[in-house]
Amino acid sequence: MAYVNGNLALQPKRKPEQRPQFRETKKVVIKRKSLPVQEKLLYMFTILVCVIVAGVVIFRYAQIYQMELQIKQLTKQHEQLTEQVAFLTSEFEKARDPKNIRDLAEKYGYTYPEDDSSLIKVNAATETPVASSKE
Repeated sequence: MAYVNGNLALQPKRKPEQRPQFRETKKVVIKRKSLPVQEKLLYMFTILVCVIVAGVVIFRYAQIYQMELQIKQLTKQHEQLTEQVAFLTSEFEKARDPKNIRDLAEKYGYTYPEDDSSLIKVNAATETPVASSKE
């Protein structure tokens, strides 16, 4: 038996007619046409309009947020002023109390006049103080 498979020298020769055949294939390449200028401008204008609308909406939301913040601040300030008015009203009522006025007058050394000679009379028509004295 002959040694055929292990030695290159003993491999059978190829026939010259057995060349590898190449298959010619045609590949279809589709070229896309570029968009016309009018269509490009239409797309660009549409995108521009969308961006402007979004910008306006965002701007309005920012203004609304700012107004809400101002409302909160003004409400807080109103509450503080209301408390202050209530406090000042109570202080005014305390200061207007005749007993309190009498106590403060005594504290500062004021007394009622003993005679009519030290009274100052005010004429309502001229509103200028006139000292009355018994001459």
